[in-house]
Amino acid sequence: MERWKINLYTLWVSQICSLMSFGFGIPFVPFYFQELGVTSSVQLSYYVGLSATLPAAAMAIASPVWGVVSDRYGRKMMILRAMFFAALILASMGMVRNIWQFMILRICQGIFTGTVTASMSFVSANTPENHMSYALGIMTSSTFLGWSIGPFIGGLLAEVVGYRLCFLLGGLLMMIGFVLVLFLVKEDKNTYGFRVRSAEEGKKSRWAIVTPYIISIMVCLLVQRMARTVFTPFLALYVQENLGTITAAARYTGFINGATSFATAAAALTITRWGDRTDKLRLSMKLTLLSIPVMVLTLPFKSLFVFALFFTVFYFLAGGVEPILTSAASERTPAHMRGALFGIMGTVSSMGAMLSPIMGSYISVEFSIKAILAVIPIVTIIQAACIYIAQKEALKHPIALQSGPEKEDPFYD
Repeated sequence: MERWKINLYTLWVSQICSLMSFGFGIPFVPFYFQELGVTSSVQLSYYVGLSATLPAAAMAIASPVWGVVSDRYGRKMMILRAMFFAALILASMGMVRNIWQFMILRICQGIFTGTVTASMSFVSANTPENHMSYALGIMTSSTFLGWSIGPFIGGLLAEVVGYRLCFLLGGLLMMIGFVLVLFLVKEDKNTYGFRVRSAEEGKKSRWAIVTPYIISIMVCLLVQRMARTVFTPFLALYVQENLGTITAAARYTGFINGATSFATAAAALTITRWGDRTDKLRLSMKLTLLSIPVMVLTLPFKSLFVFALFFTVFYFLAGGVEPILTSAASERTPAHMRGALFGIMGTVSSMGAMLSPIMGSYISVEFSIKAILAVIPIVTIIQAACIYIAQKEALKHPIALQSGPEKEDPFYD
C-alpha cells in the first residue's frame, strides 16, 4: 500500500479514538456541572456557554502558532503533542473538585490540544493533489465517527459508572491513538523544515497565502462553524427540558449526538468524493441551500424524535461543506505552507466556535433554548452569501498556486 494511504488510514483510526475520547464526557458537561453543584438554570446556561467559549478562544490564539511550528518542525510532532496533552487534560477533568478547575482545564485544552487541525495539516501536505478532497473527506469522517460513537457509549457509561470515570476512560483511549501515530505514521521530510533567509521575508511569504480568495473561504468556514456549533452546547439541556427530567437525558443526548455525527461522517465519506470531480464551491452552495429548509422544519415540532430526524438530515447536508471548502483553500496553497494555512483556518473555526456559545447563552437566557434553533437557518443563509462571494473571487483568480517551493524561490534555501 502506498505510504500516503497508510498515513491516512492510521490517522483516520487515531482520530476516531481522539474524538471518541472527548465524546465520552464533553457532551454531558451540563449534567456534570449539576453534579459539581450548579443548580440554577440561568447559571447553568451561563457556565455551559462559558465552557464552550473558553477552549475555542484559547485555540483561536494558539492555532496559528502551532501551524507555523508545524511548517518548521513537522506535523507528526504536532499530532503527538496534541494527543498527549489531550489525554492528560481529559483524565484531569474526571478529578476536578469544582467548576473553576474544570474551566481552567478547558482553557488548557484550547491551548495544547487540537488533534483535528494537526491531522488535517499532515494529510494536506502528504497527500497527492488529485486525492486531496477524498483524503480530507476521510479525515472529516473520522472526526464525526468518533464523535458519534463516543457520546453514544459515554451516555450509556455515564448512567452506570458516572461522569468522572467517563473522562478518565477518555484519557486512556486518547493514549491508544497516540501510540498508533507514534509507530505507524511516517512523514515526508520534504514537506516541512524550510528555512527563510530573513524574518521579514518569511513574514511576507507566510502572508502571501492570505489572498482575497482564501479570506472569502475563511469567512465561509467561520459562519459555517457558527451554524453547526451554536446549539451543540445546549443540546443536553434541550433534551432534559423536553423529557422533563434528568433521568435518561444523558442516554438520549448521546443518541442524538451520535446520529448527527454519524450523518456528518457519512457525508464526508460520500458527498466529498464529488469534490475531486466537480466545482467545489458550486457543490458547497447546493448543500448549503438544501440545508436551510431542513433546519426550519425542526422548529414547529415538539417531538424529540422529529427534532432528531431533521437535525440529523441537516448535519448530513452541512457535513460535506467544511472538508470541501478546506480542500478548495488547500489546493491553492503551496504544500510547504499548509501548516500555516491550517493554523489560520483553525483560528477562524475556533472563533466561530467561540462566538456561537456566547450567542446561544444570550438567546437561551433571554428567550428559550429552542429559540437557538431559529438562529441556525439565518446563519446558514449568511453562509450561502459568503460562498457566493468566494465563487466570484475564484473566477478572478482561476490558476492554483504551485504545490511546493520552487528552486528559484528567493525566500527559501
